[in-house]
Amino acid sequence: MNITLLSHTPLKVCACAIRTCWQSFDKSDDGGEKDRELIDRVGNKFKHSSTLEHLVYTFYIKGISRALLQELARHRLASLSVKSTRYTLKELKTEKPFTCSCKRVEKYLVMTKNTIVDEMSIKALENLRVVLNKNVSNDIAKYCLPESYKSELTWTINARSLQNFITLRSDKSALWEMQKLAHAVYNKLPSDHKYIFTIKQNE
Repeated sequence: MNITLLSHTPLKVCACAIRTCWQSFDKSDDGGEKDRELIDRVGNKFKHSSTLEHLVYTFYIKGISRALLQELARHRLASLSVKSTRYTLKELKTEKPFTCSCKRVEKYLVMTKNTIVDEMSIKALENLRVVLNKNVSNDIAKYCLPESYKSELTWTINARSLQNFITLRSDKSALWEMQKLAHAVYNKLPSDHKYIFTIKQNE
């Protein structure tokens, strides 16, 4: 899994949005400590969290499973642009048969460290490779995709929705891969933004 923060909104934009309500622009310190405290007080403590929607983050997320992608789509207040199977499954056509776990397999699959699950995923990957070489269209062949097949996407989300995502998905009850993603996303946030979010440090 690899996460890149492509862009983010400066804190002063959120502070400006909050100060619009009270016309308190004269108290701004241009995204400094006063504005940071204001964002925390209004957005978090007073729960006027719609103001946090003015903070927007865009990440490039690479190497997650389709199982994780399916869960990520449940966070509706976000925009996802996902690697297309219609146009990219051809990458498998020229591969040699997949028979065991190796670096070549890990290029395509997220491994769970559960022996039987990983073995079955490799078999499914090989079945998919065979189907593709039977000149079956990608749109039909993708029905053979294992849930562990790797995908990537550009993901844009506002701070209010990201708070919900990080709080829920860093919890130990979340899918292990989702916990890993939540922590990775949090770690990629600008250091001066992290105080807005609560991450669960599971033992």
